Amino acid sequence: MNIIIAGDGEVGVHLAKSLTELDHNITVVDPHSELLKRLESETDLLTIVGDSTSPQVLEDAGVGHCDLFLSVLHDESINLVTCILAKKLKAKRTVARITNAELLAPKHREMFRDLGVDEMVCPERIAAKEITNLLNNSAATEFFDFSGGLLTMYVVRLEAGTPVVGCSVNEATADYPDLQARVVALLRGGETIIPHSDTVFRAGDLAYIIGRANQLENINRVVGKQAVSIHNIMIAGGGRIGRYAAMTLHDRMRITLIEENRRRAEELSAQLDDTLIIHGDATDIELLKEEGLQYADAFIGVTDSSETNVLTCLHAKRLGVGRTIALVENTGFIDISQDIGIDTIINKKLITASYIARFIVKGDAVSSKWLSGTNAEVIELMVGKHAPATRHPLGELAVPDGATVGGVIRGRETFLPSRDLQIQQGDKVVVFTLPKSMSAMAKLFD
Repeated sequence: MNIIIAGDGEVGVHLAKSLTELDHNITVVDPHSELLKRLESETDLLTIVGDSTSPQVLEDAGVGHCDLFLSVLHDESINLVTCILAKKLKAKRTVARITNAELLAPKHREMFRDLGVDEMVCPERIAAKEITNLLNNSAATEFFDFSGGLLTMYVVRLEAGTPVVGCSVNEATADYPDLQARVVALLRGGETIIPHSDTVFRAGDLAYIIGRANQLENINRVVGKQAVSIHNIMIAGGGRIGRYAAMTLHDRMRITLIEENRRRAEELSAQLDDTLIIHGDATDIELLKEEGLQYADAFIGVTDSSETNVLTCLHAKRLGVGRTIALVENTGFIDISQDIGIDTIINKKLITASYIARFIVKGDAVSSKWLSGTNAEVIELMVGKHAPATRHPLGELAVPDGATVGGVIRGRETFLPSRDLQIQQGDKVVVFTLPKSMSAMAKLFD
């Protein structure tokens, strides 16, 4: 696949690096020459310095032979114009990053499709939705639904004393025969492990579990977690993520939102009737305590500063807050942020990559998610009519190293993997895969 990425900084570069292992021809267009020099020194990607709204720059990038054009600059107006130009210049499919979630309304989507923008992704809106899901499933580090919740991916850290720590996969399966869930991966010391029957669970492992949604209580029992009852929330940061989260949660939770910019705080006060808006600095711990941080059930740090988000979450943990979520924009900080005790990290680069990945893998991807702290991805694929996977039972398929099947959805039925499971045309298969195995894994179901 020929892919062109138009960016103006880290999002485009991160996306390009994430896709380098997937055997696609990638060209990056960016106005920053120094950034592109660094990218060229680290990869073998083609880079072009220039303005993505210039037809000549797009033609120089090969837009006429482009299968997928991604515009992920910080300015949504430029992204929309760039995609419209790219489509007119014969790009087959275009995706624009936007910040105004109102553009996702059906009538606006249709209008932009007519103009040439095939898809739009709003990372802030997706981040707010992830925050809502995590607060509703408060024992998990990450939480992701497939096919409207028929299957769920549940990520949890195994602490010392957890019932399965010290057990192999086989032993844990024997001890909990009624558990309708499967551990598809472990993150251990920065390394992603696809577990085998003799793999032993260790304290500190981050376990990626796929199971039926009605199994969450049983999963919590097995991994020694207890959901936190969340009624009171404090949010630091009244930008788009903080505002979307407050709008989603205000009808069933009490919310206090701290915003440093006075004008924005006043606007939020007018928009969010049921939310207490405080004009103040989120780094002022005494202010947070005065506003009841120590009594909050959850603290969400989504200011424009990753450092502020991390530090305020750590203070919240010290004061006994049960659930902390931080927006961290530097992907290099994700591992250490999780290691020092923050429950969940939100990253807009990973969110953007997750949305776009469904258009890149060979086959019909229904949904996808890049996972924090690892370069792995979990993808929901539709099984094609002539897919190799339909010719033999699952146990006889040539599943590549670095990948595994987490579950199968057939209509409203769900199946956990077994050697005798026969995958059929029209099934949706949930796949956990490292980048090196993604193409081979997708071909099995195409």
